Amino acid sequence: MARTSGTSSASRRSGSHETVASSSVDEKIHLNERGESPKRSAFLWLALFVLILNGSWGVHHYQYETLPVPLSSDQAGKRGFSEHEAMEHVKALTELGPHPVGSDALDLALQYVLEAAEKITKVAHWEVDVQVDFFHANSGANRLANGLFKGRTLVYSDLKHVVVRILPKYLPEAEGNAILVSSHIDTVFSTEGAGDCSSCVAVMLELARGVSQWANGFKNAVIFLFNTGEEEGLNGAHSFITQHPWSTTVRLAVDLEAMGIGGLSSIFQSGPDPWAIENFAMVAKYPSGQILAQDLYLSGFIKSATDFQVYKEVAGLSGLDFAYSDSSAVYHTKNDKLKLLKPGSLQHLGENMLAFLLQTATSSRFLSDKAIETSEVISQDQAIYFDIMGTYMIVYRQRLASMLQNSVIIQALLIWITSLLMGGYPAAASLGLSFISIIIMWIFSLSSSVLVAFLLPLICSSPLPYIASPWLVIGLFGAPAFIGALTGQHVGYLILQKYLWHAFSKREQKQSPAIQAELIKLEAERWLFKAGSVQWLLILMVGNFYKIGSSYIAVIWLASPAFAYGFLEATLSPVRSPKPLKIVTLLLGITVPIIITAGIFIRLVGTITGIMVLFDRSPGTTPEWLGNVMVAVFVAAIICLTSVYLLSYVHLSDAKRSIFLAMCALFGLTLSLVVSGIVPPFTEDVARAVNVVHVVETTGQYGGNQTPISYISLFSTTPGKLMKEVEHVKEEGFICGKEKVIDFVTFRVEYGCWSSDETLSGWSKADIPTMHVESDVKGDGRSTQILIDTKVSTRWSLAINTLKIADFKVQDELIPVGNKNGIDGWHIIQFSGGKNAPTKFNLTLFWVKNYAELTHKPDAQRRDQHLLLKLRTDVDRLTPKSERVLTKLPPWCSQFGKSTSPNTLAFLSSLPVDF
Repeated sequence: MARTSGTSSASRRSGSHETVASSSVDEKIHLNERGESPKRSAFLWLALFVLILNGSWGVHHYQYETLPVPLSSDQAGKRGFSEHEAMEHVKALTELGPHPVGSDALDLALQYVLEAAEKITKVAHWEVDVQVDFFHANSGANRLANGLFKGRTLVYSDLKHVVVRILPKYLPEAEGNAILVSSHIDTVFSTEGAGDCSSCVAVMLELARGVSQWANGFKNAVIFLFNTGEEEGLNGAHSFITQHPWSTTVRLAVDLEAMGIGGLSSIFQSGPDPWAIENFAMVAKYPSGQILAQDLYLSGFIKSATDFQVYKEVAGLSGLDFAYSDSSAVYHTKNDKLKLLKPGSLQHLGENMLAFLLQTATSSRFLSDKAIETSEVISQDQAIYFDIMGTYMIVYRQRLASMLQNSVIIQALLIWITSLLMGGYPAAASLGLSFISIIIMWIFSLSSSVLVAFLLPLICSSPLPYIASPWLVIGLFGAPAFIGALTGQHVGYLILQKYLWHAFSKREQKQSPAIQAELIKLEAERWLFKAGSVQWLLILMVGNFYKIGSSYIAVIWLASPAFAYGFLEATLSPVRSPKPLKIVTLLLGITVPIIITAGIFIRLVGTITGIMVLFDRSPGTTPEWLGNVMVAVFVAAIICLTSVYLLSYVHLSDAKRSIFLAMCALFGLTLSLVVSGIVPPFTEDVARAVNVVHVVETTGQYGGNQTPISYISLFSTTPGKLMKEVEHVKEEGFICGKEKVIDFVTFRVEYGCWSSDETLSGWSKADIPTMHVESDVKGDGRSTQILIDTKVSTRWSLAINTLKIADFKVQDELIPVGNKNGIDGWHIIQFSGGKNAPTKFNLTLFWVKNYAELTHKPDAQRRDQHLLLKLRTDVDRLTPKSERVLTKLPPWCSQFGKSTSPNTLAFLSSLPVDF
C-alpha cells in the first residue's frame, strides 16, 4: 500500500508522497558514479521468473497430482478403506460396457450392486443392523426451478435402486436421523463409465463395508443410495426423495459425482448450512475443496447438474457435493475407461468420506431440520472454504468474511486517502496514471491472447488444437498474454515517467538531469507496484458487495503484498530519495498468494480447456473461435491479476528484451507444433465428440399417409468442421454444411454431415411414433386431447409450443396442470424409463385465449412456429449403416452422450398447429 510521509511543501511539489529528495548522501548511496541507478540484471529477473513459475507449478502438482498410496484389504483392515477392494467393483461394472437406463447391462449392474450390498450384511459387526432394499420406483415427474433443466419437465418410470441403511441395532432413535450418501449406477450410452460413476459406486460399496464395522457406536443412521436415472435428468434422486419411506429421515445429503475421471475428489458445492463442510474440514485426511469452483458452477459457467440439486432444491437438505474432475475432456465419451483411472483416486475419496461419516454419524449435534426451513438465516451464514495444498482446509462463515473484507477495504481506503491528502494533487495524479497503466496492461494482454484465439481456426486443422495437450495453452495464449501485459504496463510506465518528470521540473532543481531521470524511474517503479494493490482492492470491493465467496482470493493478493511493501519499503521520513524495490519484497509479498491460489488457477485452466470438447452444444450455432476466446480471456485474466507485482520489477532491468524474445520463441514453437500436426488436437485417449445418429423423420407430416425420410446424421459438439472425419467415410456418401438443419427437439444441429444412401434397413414403419388427436374442443377455453404412442421407445423428448399452449397435463396425475414455464417459446418434456415403462400417453393441451390471433402473426425468429408439438423418440440400436460409419471413423472420435442427446437411432415427428 501507499506509505505515509511528511507534509512539507517540497514533498507535495515532488509529484509523490514518497519525496524525491535532494540529499547528496542518498544520491551517493543509490546512484553510481555516472548518475545512474543500478539496474537489475536480466539473469536475476529471469531466475526470479523461473522460480515463481516452477513454484506455482509445484504447488499445483502437490495439491492436485499427489494422491495417497492405494491400500490392500490387509493394510486397511476390516474397519478401514481399501482401494484394491473398491477397484474390483469398478472392474466388474465397467466390464458390462455402457449401461444406460432401460438396458440389459443396467439390470446386470443393479444385480451386482445388490449382491455386493447383501454380502455386507454377512460381515457387519454383530451390533450393527445393515438393511438392504431393492427399491422399484413408481412413475414420477420432476420440475426443477433453476439450472440446466429449467423450463423442462423430467418424467421417469420403471426405475430401480439399491438402498442400504446402516445403523446400530440397539439404538432405535438412530432411525430418525440419517446421513444420505448417494451416487448413480447408470451411464450414458457412449461410455462404460469408469469415472462417471462406477468409481463413486465402488467407493460407496467399500465405505458401506467399512461403516458396518463402526456403526455400533453411531447415534445416526447412514443411508447409501445406489440410484439409476441420474444421467437422464437426476430422476433417481428425485424418485428416492419423493417416494422412499427412508427419505423422510434424511437430514444431510452427500453426493458423489465425476466430471472427468479420477484424480482428487473435491468439494465443489456445499451448504446451504455450513455444518457439513465444517465437520469435513475438521477430520478429512486429504481435504480438497474450493468455494471458487462453487461460484463458477452456480453461475452457470459450467453447464452441468448433479443429484445434489434435487436434494437441496426439492428436499431442502444441506450437504456436500464431491466430484472427480481430472481429464474433463473424456467426460461422457468412450475414454471414460478403467485404464485412465489414476491409482490413489479411490483411496483419496474413500478415506476422506470414512472420516467424515465417523465424525457426523456419531455426533449428537446433528441437523434436525431441513435447510429450506431456515434459508434466510443460512444465507447470511453460508460457508467460505478452501484448501491449502490439499493438506489443510480453512472454513469460515459469510458473516465473518464480510467483517474481514470490510475491515481490509476500510483500512486500505484510509491508508490511500491519508497518503493522497499528504501528497496532494501530484500524488493523486501519479496514482491515477499508475492505475491507467494497469488498464493498458489488461487491454494489451487481452488483445494479444484474443488475437491468437481468432487466428487458430484459420491456420490449424482444429479450432481447438490444445485439447489432447492442455500444456499448449501456455504457449498459445499464456505467452502472448504475458507479452501484452508487459508491453502494456511498460507503456503506462513511460507515461507515468513523463508526468513525474514534468512535476519534478516545477520544483527547485538540486540534482543533475541524469540523476533526476534515474530518481524518477525509481519513483515510477514504486507506483506501479502499488497500483497492483489498487487493482485487487477494486475486485475485493465488488466481490464483497455481491457476497461472492471467492473474494478471499482478493484479500490474499491485496493484503500480503501490501504488508511486504509496508514492512520493507515504506518509511515515515519526509526527506529521502526512492530506492529500487527489493527482491525480497516481491518474494515475501507473493509467496502466500501463490501457495493458496496457484494450484486452483492452474486447475481451472485445465478444466476449462477440457470442457471445450463439449462447447458447441447445438452444433453450428456458435462461432468456431468462441471457445478459444473464452480460454484466452481466462488465461490473460489470470496473468494480469497475478503478475502485476512481478512486472513492476522488469522496467528497471535489462530483461525486457530477453523476456520478449523468450515469449515469442515459446509462442512460435507451440504454434508450429499445432500447425504442423506434430502434436495432434485429439488422440485415442482424448477424443473429439462425434455423434452418429440414424434419423427417421416425419416432421411436418400428419395423418395416415406419412412418408418417412431416413438418413444418417454426423455432428460434433466439439467446435470445428468435420472434413477430416468424413474423409474416413467418404464412400458412405456424406454431404457436409449448414444447408440441412436438424431439430432434435432438445437441441438443433445447424452444421453437420448427412447421408441418405442405404438407410432403409435397421428400422421399420412400425417403430415410428404416432400422435393422434382424440378430441379438439374449440372456443374460449379450447382444449385438445392427444394420444402419443412412442412404440418401441422408452426414452423420448416432447416440445410443446408455449406461444399457443397455456398449460397441459399428462395422464392426469403424472404431470398435473399448473406451474409450467418454457424456454424460447417451448416447454420440453424428457421421458426416460426402464424396459417396462409405458409407451402410450394421454396429453391434454389447454390453449391460450388468443391462439387464433397468434397463429396469424408470424415470428421471424421462429422457423418452427407452425408446429404445435415436436417429438423425438430414441432407440439404443445400431442400424447396419450407422454401425458401418462408426467402425470407419478414426480412433480419435467418440460418441458423446448426455440427457438431451439422441441415441444411435432417433425418430422425429411433429404435430402442426393447424392439424
